[in-house]
Amino acid sequence: MAKTVADALELAKSVKMVDIRFTDLPGQWQHFTIPVRRFTAEFFEEGIPFDGSSIRGFQEIHESDMLLKPDPETVFIDPVANIPTLVVTCDVYDPITLQPYARDPRYVARKAEAYLKQTGIADTAYFGPEAEFFIFDNVRYGSTTHESFYYIDSEEGWWNSGRADRQNFGGQIQPKRGYFPVPPADTLSDVRSKIVMALEAAGVPMEVHHHEVATAGQAELGMRFTTLTRMADQLLTYKYIAKNVARQNGKTVTFMPKPLFGDNGSGMHVHSSLWKGDTNVFYDPSGYAGLSETAKYYIGGLLKHAPALLALTSPSTNSYRRLVPGFEAPVNLAYSQRNRSAICRIPVTKSSKAKRVEFRAPDPSSNPYLCFAAILMAGLDGIQNRIDPGSPQDKDLYDLPAEEAKLIKQVPGSLAEVLDALEADHEFLLKGDVFTTELLEAYIEYKRTMEVDPVRLRPTPYEFILYFDV
Repeated sequence: MAKTVADALELAKSVKMVDIRFTDLPGQWQHFTIPVRRFTAEFFEEGIPFDGSSIRGFQEIHESDMLLKPDPETVFIDPVANIPTLVVTCDVYDPITLQPYARDPRYVARKAEAYLKQTGIADTAYFGPEAEFFIFDNVRYGSTTHESFYYIDSEEGWWNSGRADRQNFGGQIQPKRGYFPVPPADTLSDVRSKIVMALEAAGVPMEVHHHEVATAGQAELGMRFTTLTRMADQLLTYKYIAKNVARQNGKTVTFMPKPLFGDNGSGMHVHSSLWKGDTNVFYDPSGYAGLSETAKYYIGGLLKHAPALLALTSPSTNSYRRLVPGFEAPVNLAYSQRNRSAICRIPVTKSSKAKRVEFRAPDPSSNPYLCFAAILMAGLDGIQNRIDPGSPQDKDLYDLPAEEAKLIKQVPGSLAEVLDALEADHEFLLKGDVFTTELLEAYIEYKRTMEVDPVRLRPTPYEFILYFDV
């Protein structure tokens, strides 16, 4: 990884091409590529123009000219490209005013970090997401006027245990039994190792990889925590490299939250902590679970704003196939140490440095810049307004008596509902001009018109099972 412009230019001496990357509003990396001879010190000063009219969530065609300025700290040599290629992540600017573009998600993340310092509460926010995904062998899908279907296959999928059209070795993973069998039941250990090695080569410090709970190749790779914007950069690298290494090994990766019926979905539990100098402001050895009063108020902010937060942390219609009450999903607006049935968990650790809050509702369909920034802003609002999270719930919230269960609030059950919640509750995001009204309006409009409405208008295959013979 480079740190300075000089470092980046030195690294470029070993490549032929430079890949220019930035992020659209929903959270996908976009790119174009230039010859390495164009990668100069002047390139960092002047940037490079591009047409933003076709980028999701960006300006209309009459204001489509935009400018990209590279961040030298993001530079790495692409470990999956066939032609030696340098990758650099860029910030988006207005080419006339030369001001950062308000709808650039990375700008939102950088503003969130700046606002944290302005509050005086802390200097640094550390984030550590656990992004789960599936590695499949075959995927087909389609939706037209008269047809809608999807088909998924995996060599280790439980449904292949009786397959007779070819040699079958058995040992497929049963639903909810994927945590953590050794090979040969875990067929993907080597693929995950290749992904981890590629990420390390790209400068992303990795800690662990393993099979996740679901059948059919669910996986998780553990990244070492880092600062908010940098972690969002690394999460996009994580997704890019996981997809490309899988493809190079004849497989395909999806970060879709709920691709399989009847088994676990893919979440992205997000760990965060606030630091002032060398002090973790979330730690107090005398507090509940080792939490400081500041940390409890941070949790209070997450719980209060959770319905609105989910529009940015769990932002797909498919997210709510995973976040379903009664199915071991993190839908309960409560906090607890160890307890995975609460939306906020306090991982057990005796280390003051490791004391953190885990927000369990997010999933990897989110834009990481917006997701992490929103979590931080909700937590800061809790601290600033001393929002009491109430008493912890140190019991299994999935198995409560009915009279107790109804006292525990739960998250909304659809993307449409959380978008309504965000529309009604977003003032906490506007502090410090971190999010802007214009960005949120564009985001909500995109989600409603391009995701909620198209799904709402289409019949699903299962509706034919329910209703064809009515």
